[in-house]
Amino acid sequence: MDTSIQPSAEKLTISKWVHAAITEISCQERGTMLAPSSTLMQEQGRQTTGATGSLQNLKRFNSQDFKNLRALCLSQGLLFEDDTFPAHISSIGPNLLPEDELRRVQWKRPTELHRNPHLIMDGVSRFDIMQGEIGDCWMLAALGSLTLRKQFLEDVLPKDQGFQDNYAGIFHFRFWQYGDWVDVVIDDRLPVINGRYLFVHPRTSNEFWPSLLEKAYAKLRGSYQNLNGGYLSDALVDFTGGIQVQFSLKDPPPDLEEILKAADKSRCLMGCSTPGQASRNIELRNGIVRGHAYTITGAVKIRYKNGWTHIIRIWNPWGHGEWKGPWSDESPQWDYVEPKYREALLRDKDDGEFWMSCEHFQEQFSWLYICNNTPSFLDFGDQHCTTWSLERHINLWSPEPATRRNYYSSAGAVSTNPQYFFKVPDYDPKTYNVVISLMQKHAEHVQDAKNLKIGFFITMENSKVLKQVFSPIRDVTNYFILSPGTYAVYPATTENQEFEFLLRIFIKNQDYKENSNSLTNPVLPMDVPTQNQDSSYKALFLRYAKQGSAVDASQLQQLLNEVILQDEMTSLGGKFSFDSCRGILALMDLNSNGQLSLQEFGSLWRSLTKYMDIFRKEDRNHSGFLDAAELKGAIHTAGLATNDQLLRLLVLRYGDAAGRIGFSDFVCCMMRLETMTYAFQNLAEGGSRMSMTAMEWLTLVMYT
Repeated sequence: MDTSIQPSAEKLTISKWVHAAITEISCQERGTMLAPSSTLMQEQGRQTTGATGSLQNLKRFNSQDFKNLRALCLSQGLLFEDDTFPAHISSIGPNLLPEDELRRVQWKRPTELHRNPHLIMDGVSRFDIMQGEIGDCWMLAALGSLTLRKQFLEDVLPKDQGFQDNYAGIFHFRFWQYGDWVDVVIDDRLPVINGRYLFVHPRTSNEFWPSLLEKAYAKLRGSYQNLNGGYLSDALVDFTGGIQVQFSLKDPPPDLEEILKAADKSRCLMGCSTPGQASRNIELRNGIVRGHAYTITGAVKIRYKNGWTHIIRIWNPWGHGEWKGPWSDESPQWDYVEPKYREALLRDKDDGEFWMSCEHFQEQFSWLYICNNTPSFLDFGDQHCTTWSLERHINLWSPEPATRRNYYSSAGAVSTNPQYFFKVPDYDPKTYNVVISLMQKHAEHVQDAKNLKIGFFITMENSKVLKQVFSPIRDVTNYFILSPGTYAVYPATTENQEFEFLLRIFIKNQDYKENSNSLTNPVLPMDVPTQNQDSSYKALFLRYAKQGSAVDASQLQQLLNEVILQDEMTSLGGKFSFDSCRGILALMDLNSNGQLSLQEFGSLWRSLTKYMDIFRKEDRNHSGFLDAAELKGAIHTAGLATNDQLLRLLVLRYGDAAGRIGFSDFVCCMMRLETMTYAFQNLAEGGSRMSMTAMEWLTLVMYT
């Protein structure tokens, strides 16, 4: 290799950075105001009133409007046929059934299968469900739990439909997808062979809500085949929009019994699974099925003989097949329970539901799944009515550019990827007070995409990594006991691949309500934080690029003023000037063409988001400005270095007459400081003879 080529290539890179810095300096004559809010919105609870994707303003799957389509069919006297999920093999999937069976599949409406069909008969119950030939026990176990929780059931199963009034062969169901509630429309043609249901079928022959809901979920996932094997945790979240936590029963938490009782008391959805291959479903002599998902329908502590024991009630989505050991339907343990409790708890039927002890539960099952709109299942032992606050962030993670990858620490201190700060108030060291969930978003209509191995780091102000959690599943969630202080979360993946994510941070609040007897779910407080306004920076880019491939300084100015300056705090510094936007563009324009490509804009967007989080954390009095001490803390939080001389120059260069730095100037300062830091590191590591220290270099380029 001709090493003589290397220095000139390096000089070109460094000279470009310096040129960008000088260009940006010349464009900052008036101290132009940059004011990103990380495009943040406020949300309360599991839905945002009026926002697109809320239960009040649903996103329409495949742009289909249920009411309009039904009205059109009724006006024309037609039964709806869904061409986006047709009565065709493509909706089943090519590999789910043998070819001879696929050829014999017929699609029948409930009105053809029964002379008096109903959507719901005598209410919705888990006992209405019987699993068919498809291996979707994971979804049906979640559905069985959903039937017990009316606060969630009514969100998924709308009441404005049926076979009696305004029947037009069209139905709709709602599911939560990556932060949005989505309305899925279907026709009511069901796949059968010789009149036999292929998939889930109701215990009552003329009740069709289980079959139609399963079809809607199959449409959301792309086909029935995509329901053949899945994660119970995914279905629980899709049915609720809630937070789910998984507990390994091979290494259970010491307070497992308390968690189960708290979960049942606060009306959580619960499920569990057994070890083994899901494709084989071997039924053991004791009645438990290997590689199978179940619903947990109850958890109680009852008096037994001379003491107390914890027992758990479990339901099999097959609709039959039960545990045959202690506490099963006909076991002698029930003879030692008071008759009034035995009558209330025991249901001696072959309906797939049974009781077992907590000890046997841990022996026979491998995983426990609990889901609710807040982590109420972690509130055991708390004598107060606890509230949890929620932060939501939707953003993009990208592999680090080669020029920066050497400086990327495990905690991402110098990374251009997003990092999010949160504060933990006073706490009870005996109770969990933080839950963090990271969900990777698959491209639309690619529901069977491979999951990346994703996770997150948690650090304190000293950048020491406290926790790290990674797993190749859609939703990585964990719970913690964290002492009071400020922390940062860094989403990441172990794979060199871009992914869009939804990050949710739940924090237990201090403001307890004393002596509350409420058993309902805790309510999120009014001042819950924030969510990125655009689910993807790509949509924002395309809107202001006018569907072109780049944005210029004028378009960038319009974007920043119209999108970023919505936040009251960020608007304190005034609007972006054209010169300011030219300076920003010069720093990010790697192609030197006076425009930002989508990739370059993505880097800028992630920087704005990162700086907003840092600014909010350091602006302790919420004034909308940083003083010199707060600026120093912000620079250190970003993983950069400074000294007193450089700090004085930065305040002089970017501050107002009172020495305060608004958010817009803070961003300009940080972008240039970070760029120049990388420039110096590249020069030093490339073997260049440097006659000055890093601080001398930064002082020169930051104030020249």
